[in-house]
Amino acid sequence: MIQKRVLIIGMVWPEPGSSAAGSRMLQLVELFQDHHYEIIFSSAAQRGTFSFNFDLLGIRTQQLVLNDAGFDLFVSELNPEIVLFDRFITEEQFGWRVAENAPRALRILDTEDLHFLRQSRQLAVKQNRIFQDDDLFSDMARREIASMMRCDCSIIISAFEMDLLKRIFKIDTALLYYLPFLANPISPKDQGAWLPFHQRKGYMFIGNFYHEPNKDAVQFLKKNIWPRLRVKIPDAVIYIYGAYMPESIQQMHDAKNGFLIMGRASEALEAIGSARVMLAPLRFGAGIKGKLMEAMYCGTPSVTTEIGAEAMHLEGLWNGTFVDEVDDFVDAAVDLYDHQDVWEGAVQNGIKIFNERYNKASYGPEFVRHISFLVNNLPKHRQDNFLGSIFMHQTLSATKYMSRWIEAKNSNQ
Repeated sequence: MIQKRVLIIGMVWPEPGSSAAGSRMLQLVELFQDHHYEIIFSSAAQRGTFSFNFDLLGIRTQQLVLNDAGFDLFVSELNPEIVLFDRFITEEQFGWRVAENAPRALRILDTEDLHFLRQSRQLAVKQNRIFQDDDLFSDMARREIASMMRCDCSIIISAFEMDLLKRIFKIDTALLYYLPFLANPISPKDQGAWLPFHQRKGYMFIGNFYHEPNKDAVQFLKKNIWPRLRVKIPDAVIYIYGAYMPESIQQMHDAKNGFLIMGRASEALEAIGSARVMLAPLRFGAGIKGKLMEAMYCGTPSVTTEIGAEAMHLEGLWNGTFVDEVDDFVDAAVDLYDHQDVWEGAVQNGIKIFNERYNKASYGPEFVRHISFLVNNLPKHRQDNFLGSIFMHQTLSATKYMSRWIEAKNSNQ
């Protein structure tokens, strides 16, 4: 059987131990592998100490260079059936080259989350005002949605974001595909390995600190939530884990008041599974929050915000509580920590949410069938997306020549 080729162009080399985005990318890689696709993973970023070793999966890799015609020859000779761009910035850099040199390849954009939604929410928080839909109409929104229009299919991880794109921006649903996190269900065996209520200690938070929502959450936690919580539980302790902690976060370490900065977790799931409650006061963000999904997987209840639980809860059912008011947040954190019956009920909610929302058997095969349909009907699909061809034409008239200019400038240095 001849394998179909998928070229993945990563914005970074994935670090599944550092970020939800890294875990998500490996889910997509494994999904394609499970359906017998040949995968080539490439990126123009530098590999880091914690980058995933694709040799473990028998996957070929390719280091790319920005603004370099060598990519044209590479993608032309590779002749992939599918090219997957990891976030819109990568599509901006390489999309026009793929369109010119592998025109028959299906172009998929993996959004991860809507960057313009996260950015506009962050701006509202920074300006200390209520977020409004009008905030969405930004330059970043124009760039990200233009990227979606140029692609044949955009993967959307959040049902909320699917609705937003259709309702506010009127994006053709034929260009969008809802694909949440993909995981195996929590089994009775998994549950049997969890530490029980009385063997768990303290609160915890975890996150990649390159990600602005995580930095803001820890700062807000330290200043607004933790002092009030310590009044109610004087000996409470919270463990703050995460990759790439800036000095501003490290300096928050305060052993006297139980606010412990732990740095990168060597085993993230073990750290989550040993805590009694996760606290995640996320004031802005987008997509699906990997830390909250992992909390469910570890049987660890969480207290978060409306944005934290967005598109994850089941009609209000949550693995704990999601609230925005500080006093309500603190009360929920204390209630979960002190009352075993409340805690155990939250754990059961988490199992239900996880198994219903993120079962890869419910989503993975259907996605692969959809992609196969698009590959086999690509001329008609692109004809129906005439606006997308206009966006691509404009890109070829602008981005292409800027890139060629940079390339020429670099070659003369």
